[in-house]
Amino acid sequence: MNRVVIVGAAAGGLAVAGSLRQQGFDGRITLIGDEPHLPYDRPPLSKQLLTGQWGPEQLLLRSEPELAALDLDLRLGTAATSLAPRHGTVTLADGSAVPYDELVIATGVRPRPLPGGANTAGVHVLRTQEDALALRERLRPGLRLVIVGGGFVGTEVAAASRQRDVDVTLVEPGPVPLARSIGDDAGRLLTEVHRSNGVRIHTGARATALDTSGGAVTGIRLDDGRRLPADTVLIATGSLPNVDWLRGSGLNISDGVLCDAYSRSAPGIHAVGDVARWYNPLFGFAMRVEHRTTASEQGVTTAHNILRPASPRPFAPVPYFWTDQYHLKIHAYGYLRGHEETVLLDGDLTDGRALIGYRRGRRLSGVLAVDMPFKAVRPWRTALARRTEWADAISAPAPAR
Repeated sequence: MNRVVIVGAAAGGLAVAGSLRQQGFDGRITLIGDEPHLPYDRPPLSKQLLTGQWGPEQLLLRSEPELAALDLDLRLGTAATSLAPRHGTVTLADGSAVPYDELVIATGVRPRPLPGGANTAGVHVLRTQEDALALRERLRPGLRLVIVGGGFVGTEVAAASRQRDVDVTLVEPGPVPLARSIGDDAGRLLTEVHRSNGVRIHTGARATALDTSGGAVTGIRLDDGRRLPADTVLIATGSLPNVDWLRGSGLNISDGVLCDAYSRSAPGIHAVGDVARWYNPLFGFAMRVEHRTTASEQGVTTAHNILRPASPRPFAPVPYFWTDQYHLKIHAYGYLRGHEETVLLDGDLTDGRALIGYRRGRRLSGVLAVDMPFKAVRPWRTALARRTEWADAISAPAPAR
């Protein structure tokens, strides 16, 4: 095995490359990315970069000398367009075919579009460095920003925009922003924080059309007939796995690249990060997790499995994510989506400080903390790793540190 090709030059793909070198691989590593930039971090796009606290140079995952030390065959600014597993090649947009012995798919996700918004001035999405910088240029005091979608991207941009004295309105089709990701209780808590910081929130409403004048957006139409005036609109209605280039490859690409517990999709083919839907043996079902920590950890495990196929390691993490909004730091361990019950383990929701437990089946499936010290959250990772029964978790809500 002499040639490893990694398609996707963000956190997951770079983690594979770095870990391969660290574990002694001295063959050819080709890292392919559709953006022209050196690999950079995405979480700060909706936070530090958008507020202006950081510049693009602070996003780099590795400095140029550190990247050069990995001795990579970098193919940046060129997207992969197709995969031929029978021939062991990836075809790029420039027409070249890159052969591989082992392939890692790390192509991430892209924003879900709103019909009619692609060529309208003032309509934005947020996934790339260019997206964030283009939106940042628009954010000025008094600007009317309408954010369509109340998930992590939408709420983080709302918080960052209020720091720049932007007039922010958020539209969420569900009854509570962020409820699908973190549940009703935590979602309501954060909703009140946003309202107290001046964000207008419309729930139970869907954006159906854009109003425009002279090719620029002037407002959003909702399904209940209301019109919201806007100078700028951010579409933050979720994401789609970047798997279109894999059509015809024979891989299962329903809701991402389906993988086994070892992040293998097919012989010699692996997937990591946001695009991977893998079987997590710790939780007992397949999951796709769009969080930075998971992408990096999966990259390290996948590098091991590429180099040691006779003794592979299952990727069985306790997922972790965080978000910063206003003065609040939110941490979570586990898998919160699809939960069936929540309970307040510590704190007081009315005071804006809470430690919330999540149940799926008979087990504790996740824990989320709002404005709580990290030392109060960290021990719950062990409880999740031990597959703690729900009844035991809520009867003794203070695991040993």
